[in-house]
Amino acid sequence: MAVNFTVFEEFKAVDGVRLGVAQSHVRYANRDDMVVVELAEGTSVAGVFTTNAFCAAPVQICKQHLAEAAPRYLLINTGNANAGTGKQGYANAVKTCELLAEKTALAAAQILPFSTGVIGEPLNMPAFERGIPAALENLSADNWARAAKGIMTTDTLPKGFSTQFDVHGQTVTITGISKGAGMIMPNMATMLGFIATDAGISPALLQSWCKELADCSFNRITIDGDTSTNDSCMLMATGRSGVQISDVASPDAELVFSKLKEAFQLLAQAIVRDGEGATKFVTIDVSGAASQKEALDVAYTVAHSPLVKTAMFASDANWGRILAAVGRSGVQNFDLDRVQIYVDDVQIVENGGRCDSYTEAAGAAVFARSEFSVRIELGRGDVREQLWTTDLSHDYVTINADYRS
Repeated sequence: MAVNFTVFEEFKAVDGVRLGVAQSHVRYANRDDMVVVELAEGTSVAGVFTTNAFCAAPVQICKQHLAEAAPRYLLINTGNANAGTGKQGYANAVKTCELLAEKTALAAAQILPFSTGVIGEPLNMPAFERGIPAALENLSADNWARAAKGIMTTDTLPKGFSTQFDVHGQTVTITGISKGAGMIMPNMATMLGFIATDAGISPALLQSWCKELADCSFNRITIDGDTSTNDSCMLMATGRSGVQISDVASPDAELVFSKLKEAFQLLAQAIVRDGEGATKFVTIDVSGAASQKEALDVAYTVAHSPLVKTAMFASDANWGRILAAVGRSGVQNFDLDRVQIYVDDVQIVENGGRCDSYTEAAGAAVFARSEFSVRIELGRGDVREQLWTTDLSHDYVTINADYRS
């Protein structure tokens, strides 16, 4: 059951973007599993992708196509990752782009492919021959909600967000969807994210923003410490609103960036809230670090500790597990007297040991909450980083033990 999760329903159409959805039977019967996204000519597109060395064929091709041509369509399938499939998998991914290009009278390089699902299985090519025409037939600017469902795998709920705001009397829209629930660990996670705006943003600036936005959202979430082969986060700007961002330091740019940041973070956090088997949504907040790496090393060591995560699931205020994780994070020359650790506003560690004011009852009350923070102050500098994670439950094991069956 997703943690404090509300399904988003009020999607706003983004001028210049249409989505088509189909049941192609890539893996599953009787469910939407293929999405085509049509982008108006002149749309800027940027992307951030997995760092897994075994990155899937569609990821490889997507990166190549981004460098070669102006993208006009995105092709997304769920149920099969087309990863670990060798030369045939690569050829199949190329063929999916060619199939859509033939139907739209475009070059194959203008198609960006995305796949998610089981690793190591051949791609079901007849599904694309069925699904692509069907998706093109129902292209609509109002298909965001259906598309959010169509890209799900082990997700229990669709993930989306949409907002509108005013820039000098012109309305700017930002709408996005994401998917992911497991194999979540930067950079990035078994996740797909597609965010579009009708603001005009140059390709170079859009790519810079996409990386920066991903680094404070999709690259700050973790469920289980596994980095997927297929992760992709795409940012698209059609320019149809009439608002053009040319000066990155202008108030207009700052406003658009802040709204994009809100969308990215909410879509990323939705993945954590729907984490496989999750019962807790936990913010790990590390401050007083000497460097970003140091802050993230501490944060991820705590977030990935099976002992910490299972204690969270049990609502067991076993704070010694957090202390131990901080201590093995690899930070050199710790001054333990400066380390302070809190769960929400309850201080559990000060001066290298248990806080004098701490009580087991106060700690247990925080651990019993469905949403709380672990705040770690290192006392070594002024760098602060946050990430979002979950507990580790019986259901996580069950879901992943049964995934291929």
